[in-house]
Amino acid sequence: MSNPNETLKYELALSLVPKIGPAVFRGILAYAGSAQNFLKIPKGKAEKIPRIGKQIVAIRDDFESNLKSAEKIINDCLKKEIKIATFSSPDYPERLKNLEDFPMALFVKGNADLNPSRTIGIVGTRNCTEYGRSVTKKVIEDLVPYQPTIVSGLAYGIDIEAHRAALQSGLPTIGVLGSSVDSIYPSLHKNTANEMLGIGGLMSEYKPGSQMHPSNFPQRNRIIAGFSDALIVVEAAIKGGALITAEIAYGYNKEIFAIPGNLQSPLSEGCNNLISKMKASIFTGVKNVEEALSWSKENPQESRFNREKTWLTLPEEEQEILKILKEKGEIEIDQLSILTNLSNSFLSSKLLNLEFEGLIKTLPGKRYTLVP
Repeated sequence: MSNPNETLKYELALSLVPKIGPAVFRGILAYAGSAQNFLKIPKGKAEKIPRIGKQIVAIRDDFESNLKSAEKIINDCLKKEIKIATFSSPDYPERLKNLEDFPMALFVKGNADLNPSRTIGIVGTRNCTEYGRSVTKKVIEDLVPYQPTIVSGLAYGIDIEAHRAALQSGLPTIGVLGSSVDSIYPSLHKNTANEMLGIGGLMSEYKPGSQMHPSNFPQRNRIIAGFSDALIVVEAAIKGGALITAEIAYGYNKEIFAIPGNLQSPLSEGCNNLISKMKASIFTGVKNVEEALSWSKENPQESRFNREKTWLTLPEEEQEILKILKEKGEIEIDQLSILTNLSNSFLSSKLLNLEFEGLIKTLPGKRYTLVP
């Protein structure tokens, strides 16, 4: 069995290599079995890994310097009480693992659960109106019975209003930063950020001490989109970070809601446009979210336990399907057919039964996932 600390060190070292992006990183782990094994397998075999060429294999010759850099980062994080989650870490967010552009390493401060039962992303303009502030607060107050984790970006405007409303309502909240977690931006939000550490936390893909670049913020938006079961856009102009997050969430097949606003307000133009282009559903209340995600108001942990208890009463084939969906998160019907060794027609009937039972739901592209 591999040493978790060594796995962390080697995966972090691999993520530091400029030529290695998420697709190559995933390929190395899938074909070599681990970052450590990638350094040990014969050169010819390593070069045959998809997307790997001689240039990438050549990094193994000087990998010691990457390991030293990784060790330095790990020690720095220990001193600053920052947790690190790489792809194979047990607490790495399952919601992000299936993304093509997943973050290879995450740096986390606070007591955030990175795999909560339910998550809602709330985003909007930095220049929000009083209407936007009051709506954000009302939405979060109405979400309390469902106990989701509120996700946003700690930015000015709707983001910080969402975090503060979550804290006031006793809901855990996670801020996904475009800066490192040891350098809060904007600095005016440090007090709120510190309050969030108790029942939530801060998350970033940028290591401590990293310099901020304007490109960091659109990049971090994909993490907000991927981490959210549903995204609610409160107020947004026709261009801006909130619309970027919504577009990314749309590409990830997430549930997106936009709160309609005054036709004469530029800060409602983005939301109204999302609705008119059918990239977002109109938000009229949290009942919309409940229906879209098949949520109930009971304790989500108890709900999951009771649901999984009923699995034992189902036919063997259906139990197997549910186990695979629990492990994979979401999967295409063709892949499911291979893993279950069931024909597509027989499998389709089983999937339909499970959907009628409220245990799974269909996603675009003939993909399936468990109901949260």
